[in-house]
Amino acid sequence: MIQPTFVVVCTLAFSTAFVLLAVLALTMRAITALFPVRQAGFDAAVAAVISSTVSTIIPGARVVNITEIPCSSQPRHGKSA
Repeated sequence: MIQPTFVVVCTLAFSTAFVLLAVLALTMRAITALFPVRQAGFDAAVAAVISSTVSTIIPGARVVNITEIPCSSQPRHGKSA
């Protein structure tokens, strides 16, 4: 019986890993095409949740204005931006 050489085994392992990674990349591409990233926006559900939370924490309070703060202006890990 012929024994495979070390080079053949390494080539086969490399090729198998390459094919597996290519299949995973194509799967990820298909998933991101089917489910695109939602655009950051503000909808009625978010306003309802914020109003409900405020009224639960502070009874009788009313939300008048909701302003989104960009993430880049918030301090990270206790450090100022």
